[in-house]
Amino acid sequence: MNKRDFYEVLGVSRSASPEELRRAHRKLVRQYHPDMNRDNPAATEKFKEVQEAYDALSDPQRRKQYDQFGHDAFAGASYPPPGADGFRGARQSPGGSRRGRTSPNVSVEDVDFGDFGGANADIFEQMFGARRGAGRPGRGRAAPEPTRGADVEHTVTLSFEQAARGYTLPLQMNRAGQLETIEMKIPAGVKDGSRVRVRGKGQGGTGGTPGDLYVTTRVKDHPYFRRDELNILVDIPITVYEALLGVKLDVPTLEGKVTLTVPPGTSSGSKLRIKGRGIERGEEQGDQFVVIKVVVPKDLDEDDRKLVEKLAAKHPLNVRATLPW
Repeated sequence: MNKRDFYEVLGVSRSASPEELRRAHRKLVRQYHPDMNRDNPAATEKFKEVQEAYDALSDPQRRKQYDQFGHDAFAGASYPPPGADGFRGARQSPGGSRRGRTSPNVSVEDVDFGDFGGANADIFEQMFGARRGAGRPGRGRAAPEPTRGADVEHTVTLSFEQAARGYTLPLQMNRAGQLETIEMKIPAGVKDGSRVRVRGKGQGGTGGTPGDLYVTTRVKDHPYFRRDELNILVDIPITVYEALLGVKLDVPTLEGKVTLTVPPGTSSGSKLRIKGRGIERGEEQGDQFVVIKVVVPKDLDEDDRKLVEKLAAKHPLNVRATLPW
């Protein structure tokens, strides 16, 4: 049976970068790994095919040979290569001594152990443990090359107040099979969809630095506050009489109620500022604006109408004089 093209196996173009190859390989390893498909022999064959393709294309010299000669470049080679089981085998150096190439085909960065639940230990042992010390005395395989750990993505849901003022969030994470609780400070002023980075709290590396934790924030809607950049808006209804005569109101803020004076003659839609009660972000501080909504009475009787007409005649207003039509 003819072998499929290695680029086709990984689902990438022939001009794919090393990073594109790595991402494609990681995705397919998760899909076809034998520990995830114990009752599916076809998946095991797919896994071997993916490993063979990646083993050839991830090595610049072998990829160059494959691009030039295709599968004929490795005629007579077998898979897994000698001494494999997840590791590339040792090669003969020009001087005749054995020179180990021990970078694993699948590194910790390539597999997100958090996705696999109880299978973590089996996968880790297969990739980095069970066969690592096998071989002749004094000729065991060397440790894997240092590899940076994978980044971890997590989403948290915050209240409007927590996002506006900041919040310390306890997070429980499974890192290398161990539950770890970290106190994560969400800075004040994050929005819905903000991404907060915590260095070194991702998956552990193989002799290298751990990856990072990225937390995406989801902010719940507030019953009456809404956000406009660093400002907070709240609608407050008043009567037409209060709008005409002025009124003092108790207005809610994130820190509690404050008294606001609405001056006489305030129109509906006017914004009255309460300084410094908006969103915090670093050294910046927004304000809170009270948006006035004037409510007028309905079902006026004849006497009411005469009073309103008298008032309108005494204080005529041409409110549409500046309109362009």
